[in-house]
Amino acid sequence: MNHSMNPRSAILSVLGSCLLLTTLFAQNPGPAELPNAPSHTASQAKRPPAGAAPAPVQSTKPTAPPASDSSPSGAQKDPPQTGTPAPAAPAPAPPAQAAPPEDETTTTIVRTVNEVNVVFTVTDRHGHYVKDLKKDDFQVIDDKRPAVEIRSFARQTDLPLQVGLLVDASNSVRDRFKFEQESAIEFLNQTIRPRYDKAFVIGFDVTPEVTQDFTDNTEALSIGVRGLRPGGGTAMYDALYFACRDKLLKAAQTGPVRRAIVLLSDGDDNQSHVTREEAIEMAQRADVIVYTISTNISGSIQRGDRVLERIAEATGGRSFEPFQLHDVANAFAEIQDELRSQYALTYKPADFRSDGRYRTIEILAQTHKNLRVRSRHGYYAPTQ
Repeated sequence: MNHSMNPRSAILSVLGSCLLLTTLFAQNPGPAELPNAPSHTASQAKRPPAGAAPAPVQSTKPTAPPASDSSPSGAQKDPPQTGTPAPAAPAPAPPAQAAPPEDETTTTIVRTVNEVNVVFTVTDRHGHYVKDLKKDDFQVIDDKRPAVEIRSFARQTDLPLQVGLLVDASNSVRDRFKFEQESAIEFLNQTIRPRYDKAFVIGFDVTPEVTQDFTDNTEALSIGVRGLRPGGGTAMYDALYFACRDKLLKAAQTGPVRRAIVLLSDGDDNQSHVTREEAIEMAQRADVIVYTISTNISGSIQRGDRVLERIAEATGGRSFEPFQLHDVANAFAEIQDELRSQYALTYKPADFRSDGRYRTIEILAQTHKNLRVRSRHGYYAPTQ
């Protein structure tokens, strides 16, 4: 009897062991299930029972979404990491603090632009420059009303110059192009002072080409002028617009300067995208005085000469019609003389408004008769 029971007890003990092993495997899943746990957790809304398993998943997921706007899903996955949401809350606060400084800056700008700067020249009845006048000799009429006050006044013979030389390189000026180049070089050599003034050279036919950018090196400027080659149509208005907007208006400056353009052309235009008045407006916005030298050699005033005259007068410059070759050099010499014979004043307009409207300027030599004051005709008020 005892011998027959031993096999049975042995079988029972084996079965018991199998049951124990089955229970253990059921309670401790093997490593084969771990790779599926993160993806399963990511597809659900992070439930507390799986809190330990999703933790590593959250550290990888939030690193990808910050660039995109997946903050809702990130917000659901980040609760266990209490440190993550905290930085997100203060983020909107700094912009709110940055707003007041911007308002203060805007206010400062408004006060500054209420002052208008004007560069002008005064000549007598014979065309000679008058250089010894004082502030009390002038009255400023802004938009048909006397200015509130003239806040600053000076003779600007030594104010730094920023000069643009625009040379028509179209086929229409081929006949005396070489002589005009040499006259322009002489003008730059006599006008630009090293370490003080700067100039650039642009040649234009259908498109403007900068052959020499801003520099005080007259030799480099000479090379830029000699590098011009005539050919093609004429887009004079585009060239003037480009020189004012992209060169002079954007030129760096550390203090007051005088901006001028010398435009050498016959005044004809058949390729521009902007109009004459748009080019003039850009010159006025950039506070640029334009001097024009006609290359017309017909011996009579042509339509192009009238165009050049309009551009010069609207910006406070002068137009020259040298019918003889040697007169071109004389025109450059007169421009050089004028640039050293100017006044500059700053005034406060009456009833000034930042509405972007065009306002006229007239400067009167009220204590001297028979004097002519030449300045730009007006300016565009800034906008808020």
